[in-house]
Amino acid sequence: MTKSLYGREHLDFQDSVRAFVETEVAPNYARYCTQRFIDRETWLKAGSLGMLGLHVPDRFGGGEAGDWRFTAVLLRELARFSAGFSSSFGIHADIVAPYLCDLTTDEQRARWLPGFASGELISAIGMTEPRGGSDLANLATRAERTDAGWLLNGSKTFITNGGRADLVVVAARTGDGRASSSISMFVVEAGMAGFERGSVLDKIGQAESDTSELYFADVEVPEANLLGEVGRGFVYMMERLPQERLNCAVSNLANARGVLDETLVYARTREAFGTPIGSFQHNRFLLAELATALDVADSFVEDCVVDHVAGELSPVKAAKAKWWTAQVQNDVLDACLQLHGGYGYMRESSVARHWMDGRVTKIWAGTNEIMKEIIGRDLGL
Repeated sequence: MTKSLYGREHLDFQDSVRAFVETEVAPNYARYCTQRFIDRETWLKAGSLGMLGLHVPDRFGGGEAGDWRFTAVLLRELARFSAGFSSSFGIHADIVAPYLCDLTTDEQRARWLPGFASGELISAIGMTEPRGGSDLANLATRAERTDAGWLLNGSKTFITNGGRADLVVVAARTGDGRASSSISMFVVEAGMAGFERGSVLDKIGQAESDTSELYFADVEVPEANLLGEVGRGFVYMMERLPQERLNCAVSNLANARGVLDETLVYARTREAFGTPIGSFQHNRFLLAELATALDVADSFVEDCVVDHVAGELSPVKAAKAKWWTAQVQNDVLDACLQLHGGYGYMRESSVARHWMDGRVTKIWAGTNEIMKEIIGRDLGL
């Protein structure tokens, strides 16, 4: 981290998150992967340490940090160890949080935020649909008005925390006009009749991060669970996507940095033909290139963090950060696996795990191709 960007309070929080990873996450990680979800006790521990309520006002049990740099610290420390952990906690603490903090009434905040901050209520966000992918303007999930509220029908897929979530922020079509005025946001709670979950999806990586399909069959959602204004959902999503993409960028680079650090140790100690493999010119040059790519990308992302803290991060700049860091991360992971040789291809190796976990970063939160489309349009093309 850039020392001039982070103060003593951020570094103290970093120490707290790092200790949490070392004492709570690492010893139990294999079990999380086998069972394909993170224990609720772990969520509660994270909540007690103030990791889940950084955006939540103090009066509702949160930290009310008012400073996204604390979130950046959290994501970095989690992602260095596990991209899946950063994903699960990041979705809850940083992606869902703005919806529940910014768009809610006082009654809704009092109902949801204390449990959200403590880890008693795990959250997810339902945007992606089986046929829609990154095309959020063409949602098929619908909510129709009733005398008691709304009747919700449809499905979502690839939903992080979906299998265990107590609260799901769901985007649904509430009209037939343009997306900018016909999509609304709702909170669906576990136990609502008609709300069902599919089995945990069998991903090639991030096994500890439970990812599920969600089904809504005539789910009666009360008016009290509408977020914000009717028809403003698409605008709300677009306003919050830059933060989600910066979230990805920070996590991407931290994950790649952790793998590169491990590989440097390996390159200094693993011998071939009687000499450390890092001493071969090709490998030395390759590692120099990877280190430089990470440093350069990190400088741009830190600049994005500065903009975001000031409320000035543009969607285009966030798109640049998201796709470029995903590309750099995957270049680093692939090269590091290659340097580990046959051992790198073994599932039990750390580099193999990170390699499998990292591939999705070029797909989620808007594919790299979608990010380039956003940037290209900004160029007038």
